[in-house]
Amino acid sequence: MENCCCSAKTKVRTEEEKKKIVSRLSRIAGQVNGIRKMIEEDRYCDDVLIQLAAVDKSVKSLAGVVLESHMHSCLIENIKEGNLAVVDEIVDLFKRFQ
Repeated sequence: MENCCCSAKTKVRTEEEKKKIVSRLSRIAGQVNGIRKMIEEDRYCDDVLIQLAAVDKSVKSLAGVVLESHMHSCLIENIKEGNLAVVDEIVDLFKRFQ
């Protein structure tokens, strides 16, 4: 298992993990800023919608990465400690992704 601490609703991430996530967030922010510019420039709706779909895909992909990490670290750690309430938490998370 990864070196982590998932207690008290915090998740200690390695510097490498943080760097990868922040990098992806920066790309997503760049995409959103590009869409804002497209709107300001009165770009065609199809072009804007294509970029919105790309942002949606990027956000969902990043969410999948964070969810996978959560399941392999925090979820397992909590279950080993006898905290079965995290099962309801993960079910709620999956409902949000539908």
